[in-house]
Amino acid sequence: MNRKTLVLPAVIGLLAPVLAACGGSDGGSGSGDPIVVGTTDRFIASKDAPAPVDPAYAYDVGTWNILRQTVQTLMIIPRGDGEPEPEAAEECGFTDTGNERYACKLRKDLKFANGDPVTANDVKFSIDRALSIQADSGVFALLSTIDTVETQGDRDVIFHLKTADATFPFKLSTPVAGIVNPDDYDKGKLRDGFSIDGSGPYTFKAEVKDDELVNAVFTKNPNYKGVLSIKNSQVEMRSFADADTMGDSLTKGDIDLMTRSMTPEQIKKLGGATDSNIDLIEMPGLEIRYLAFNTDDPSVKSAAVRQAMAQVINRGELVSKVYGTSADPLYSLVPATITGHSNSFFNKYGEPSVSKAKTLLEQADITTPVKLTLNYTTDHYGSVTADEFEQLKQQLNASGLFDVDIKGAPWETFRPAEQKGEYQVYGMGWFPDFPDADNYLAPFLDKDNFLGSPYANTEIRSTLIPESRREADRLTASKSITEIQDIVADDVPVLPLWQGKQYIAARDDITGAEWALNSSSTLQLWELGRGVSG
Repeated sequence: MNRKTLVLPAVIGLLAPVLAACGGSDGGSGSGDPIVVGTTDRFIASKDAPAPVDPAYAYDVGTWNILRQTVQTLMIIPRGDGEPEPEAAEECGFTDTGNERYACKLRKDLKFANGDPVTANDVKFSIDRALSIQADSGVFALLSTIDTVETQGDRDVIFHLKTADATFPFKLSTPVAGIVNPDDYDKGKLRDGFSIDGSGPYTFKAEVKDDELVNAVFTKNPNYKGVLSIKNSQVEMRSFADADTMGDSLTKGDIDLMTRSMTPEQIKKLGGATDSNIDLIEMPGLEIRYLAFNTDDPSVKSAAVRQAMAQVINRGELVSKVYGTSADPLYSLVPATITGHSNSFFNKYGEPSVSKAKTLLEQADITTPVKLTLNYTTDHYGSVTADEFEQLKQQLNASGLFDVDIKGAPWETFRPAEQKGEYQVYGMGWFPDFPDADNYLAPFLDKDNFLGSPYANTEIRSTLIPESRREADRLTASKSITEIQDIVADDVPVLPLWQGKQYIAARDDITGAEWALNSSSTLQLWELGRGVSG
């Protein structure tokens, strides 16, 4: 059997019964065999990043997908997306009209996996810890609007915010706000290696080889109390060196399901099959890909150089030649399906034009061709990233205005080099921490941003971001959000390229695969069960 499912957020409630009928009942996990999930994400404990799965450090989709199974948060994004709902908390909400005081009450008799009680003091410890460590990953910035954390008794936690933040409930659903046990985590330093202890739906056991996680075992936590219905007793996650090896393992039945990252060729082949026992499920995605600039580097310090690149690059051609139907051109940092999206780059630059780019450079007295190196990671965003950068190189060099070279490096060296400002121009991807326009803007443009970018715009940081966060109605916030996007298109500290769809391929005896990823690429292993093949 082969089915291909497109889940549209606007009608997700209508689609759910149909999908359930295709997949089988929730009780399909009767087999004692663990469900085995494949990924090309790599998890390495290195000198520069010795604590990859500490909630106070982790800040990429792969490590967050481990933490979301194991470390519980006060809030959680519900099945099918939408507004966050209480998870470790029994109830949460703003207690003032200014969105500056947020109170939560923990569930009664909440416990860590080892049986220790989870208290309000543990929540305070976890939040204060992340803010005090201030890991160089920049993840602590998600909690930057917190002024103080107050506890009242064992179950009540009150967050006093520095400024209004209507997105705060979303931030409490992210792993950096995960609740950890003070007995296992030091307040003043990160926890090295791959040990994780929490109160989430699963416990975690890591198989590590040469400081790299090669296999992870998630076992149902008997002490878990929350909103999730766990449909299996155990899941294994295996990390593969490349998508082809992962795909071969799925075909042979060594794994039951594979997710990011599949190649466009794999997606096309699985989508066109009619007699396969592997199902391909297509879902809307909020992943974006972009170029970032070290605006202090002499080669790209002039905005004219960055603007000329924006004027030359042909996103449609790039997507068509490299990603086919699995991606769409993107003309803003904010994806097209997020409230507040504006096609700011298209509005400013229109169709690609070498003559307009030449004029920009001439008016700024920039000597051409401009010599640049575009850096990319070889192993973090999929195997075709090299093809993408080869295409970018060809487009820029064909203009005669640029002399571009490209250089790839594994993530474990690429990310530290980027953080140290060693690259002129570099390629990055973004999977949102939560589905709101704020999370596509502040992480790149605010103080203590994820990129460590030297670019600073006072209007964005001091006025527009705080202004947008005051609005509980995110449609009302669109005016400020649009202004931010327009400034980005003018200054080009980053250059958005494309927005991707997301896919899961699963053997046809696996149930719940259509719910195993949400639009933010959060892996929801608890949705998976085992039914009957065919």
